[in-house]
Formats: sequence, C-alpha cells, structure tokens
Amino acid sequence: MKPFNDKDFVLQTETARRLYHEYAEGLPIIDYHCHLNPEYVANDHVFPNLSKVWLEGDHYKWRAMRSNGVDEKYITGTDTTDWEKFEKWAETVPYTMRNPLYHWTHLELKTAFGVTDLLNPSTAKDIYDRCTAMLQTAERSARGLMKHYNVEVVCTTDDPVDSLEHHLAVAKDPTFGIKMLPTWRPDKAMAVEDPASYKAYIDRLREVAGVSISKFADVIAALQKRHDFFASVGCRLSDHGIEEFYAEEYTPAEIDGIFEKIYVRGEHLTREEILKFRSAMLEEFGVMDHDSGWTQQFHYGALRNNNSRMMALLGPDTGYDSIGDFTVAQKMSKFLDRLASRDKLAKTIIYNLNPRDNELVATMIGNFQDGRYGAGKIQFGSGWWFLDQKDGMEKQMTALSNLGLLSRFVGMLTDSRSFLSYPRHEYFRRTLCNLLGNDIEQGLLPASEIDFIGREIVAKISYGNAKEYFKF
Repeated sequence: MKPFNDKDFVLQTETARRLYHEYAEGLPIIDYHCHLNPEYVANDHVFPNLSKVWLEGDHYKWRAMRSNGVDEKYITGTDTTDWEKFEKWAETVPYTMRNPLYHWTHLELKTAFGVTDLLNPSTAKDIYDRCTAMLQTAERSARGLMKHYNVEVVCTTDDPVDSLEHHLAVAKDPTFGIKMLPTWRPDKAMAVEDPASYKAYIDRLREVAGVSISKFADVIAALQKRHDFFASVGCRLSDHGIEEFYAEEYTPAEIDGIFEKIYVRGEHLTREEILKFRSAMLEEFGVMDHDSGWTQQFHYGALRNNNSRMMALLGPDTGYDSIGDFTVAQKMSKFLDRLASRDKLAKTIIYNLNPRDNELVATMIGNFQDGRYGAGKIQFGSGWWFLDQKDGMEKQMTALSNLGLLSRFVGMLTDSRSFLSYPRHEYFRRTLCNLLGNDIEQGLLPASEIDFIGREIVAKISYGNAKEYFKF
C-alpha cells in the first residue's frame, strides 16, 4: 500500500517519479493569475495565526464547512474566535476525502510548515499552535512564504481605478527580488445592470484618469489612460470574468445612446442593450491589449451569487457561485474573429468552468493561432476554480493533447487569495508528470525520448513556457 502524501505523492510509476524529481521539482513559480492582497506583500504582512492565513476569504473551505453542517458563525461570523473557526475546519477536513481540499490541506501543511500529521480534531490544537508560532517568524511572513516557495513572479488582479501604490512600493524595494505585477481587471466598466452603481464607478474613473466623461468615447479615453498607467507599472495581462463571450452587432450611435441612457439619464438598460454595450466594451479592451502587447485572459462560465439571501448578508465571492451552462461557441468564435479580422487579436488565454466545454475550447484556440507571435499564441487555460483538481486538470490536458499541442501549454496558476496556495503548482506538476509517465510506461510514448519529454515538455509546461510567453 502506497503511503499518503510522501515524496512520490500522485506519482504512480517509476517513470512519473523520474520526470517529476528530475525535471519539475524545485522549478521557480510564475503565478500569472492570483488574487493576493498587494498591500500584504508591500508591508510584508505577518499573519497573527493559522486561521487568518488559511481560512479568511477562502470560499473553497467555506463551502465544504457549510456542506458539513457548520454554522455560518464559525465560517464568516464576527462573534467567534479565529481558533473556533479553525477548530470547525479541522472537524471538517476528515470528511473532505476525495475533494481536492484534502490534498491541498495536507500539501500546504507539509510544504509550508513541515507538518505531516493528518489534520483532524485530535491534532488540531497542536497544529494550530505550531503553525501560528512559525507564522510569527520572518520566514513565514507574506514575503517569506513567497521566497520559501521559490516564487519568481506574481500577477495580482486589479481594477482600472486602483492606485497600484503597493506594486510601486514593491518595485522600488531592492531587497525583495520577486516581481509583483498588476493585472488589468475592468469588469466593473462593463457592469451596467445597476445605473447608480455604474455612474458611481464611471465618476471614480473620471476622477482618477483626469478625463471629463460625457460620452462613450470619453470612457474609452479614460480607460486607455489607466491602461497606459498599468503598463508603466509592469502590467502585461488583462483578465475578464464573464458569463459568456459578448459579440453582438452594434453601431457607434447605438453605444452612445446606451451610455447616455444609463450614465446621463440613470435609466435601466434592456437585456439587448446590456449585451451590445458589453460587446463594444470587450472589443475596445481587446484592441487596447493588442496594441500594448499584452495577453488577454477570459474566465467564463460562472453562475454567480446563486443564494440571494446570503448575497445580501455577505456580498459576492463568499462561496455561492457554481458552474453555468451558457452556450458560447458561436459568440466566442465571433468575438475572436472580430479582433483577428482587424489584426488586433492579442495573445489570449481562455478558461472554461464547465468541463463539457473542454473540447470546444481546445478546438477553438486552433482557429486563431498565429506564428508571428511564436508558439501557442492562443492558450487553453489550466483547469479553473471547480476544475483545478487532479481530475479536472487531467481532463483539460487530455483535451488539449488530443486536439492541440500540450507541449506549448503555459501551465498552472493559483487563482488564490492565500499565501499558502503555492503547492497547487506542485500538485499540477505531479499530475502532469503522472499523466506523461503513465503514457511512457504503457508504450504510448517512447521511453527513449524521456529526456526530451522531461526537458522540453515537463519543464517547459511547469515553468519555461510561461516565462517565454509572458516575457515579464
């Protein structure tokens, strides 16, 4: 019987073990999409206890705790202690077996703190106290953890109106050595469902950009000014969280009228007007990214804020989102082609949330590859959110292998708010090596090419392809 979470965790064959230990283990991490708090990095935040670094803001864990019958006061409540919250998490962990949380939990304890005990009610207090004590040392501060995991670059997720003051502070600090770059996330510029909220956002954009806004062209001018500012701070990627791709037909006059209706008159838009406005905005963003030499990312397919009562109590991003079943192929194709026909299609990464779309995305990216940009201009992003577990990553890589070039894949990212999530890169690398190692063992790939596979496929998917693709 193979032991749990040993040095050969996930690696089922001798060849898989060789690929991982010789070619992937220990490579630097380029975490090109995450939700870390930039202020924590700038100030080298010291976490007061394990609960703060591990449970705060982690809606993955919150969902599991709710499913295990934990009262909300021990999850997001303000009248319970950090230890009480952690205690409830420890009670939940044994029941997360076969959920990726069980693997992540024990990988994080092992790699961050050297703790190899299983987390459960009987070990909880000892683990909490030991890890909390370690978190008070310089080696386990926000920056200390990033150095511990050999992080080379992180790209946070930032709104166009953000000051980026913390990114600027980190860039000026010669003692750190890790790049923290912003990512342009302009979702609020397309969030036109509520006129009052949208007007407040555009007024804030007007203020920070120093541009008078009365028509749609002014909005684009203000956003372009902020886009240029982000580029000056090192930004090289945009990111868009969308339900589906927007590619409606529209005219400039229509978009001007829609903007006047919502911003000037404060009136609600029709569904058709919302789709047209988002289509125009998304195309403008695509042109900006192309002209700046950026990579654009699209995370699509989430059905968000399903529980209206809890949305009212806790707000968004608190664990009440799920996989949506949007029909996307024609609109995705039309959007990409709209930019490609103008020769304005930037490097692009597409992440689907519904696994039924794996083959759809894997074939779609092949329609818009362009050798002028090097290998893999259009990327099928790694398994995202509900799919960033072993099964989801394997299915994503299998679809890409069958219908494209796995070898040109830019690999994994954490998509996390936690400084303890870097083992997701290790988990991915182990899964990749196991997939390829099993193929070699079964004679589906030649054993004589193991060095090429390790050097040119494993190591590059784990690190090298991202380094070359993003050119940070």
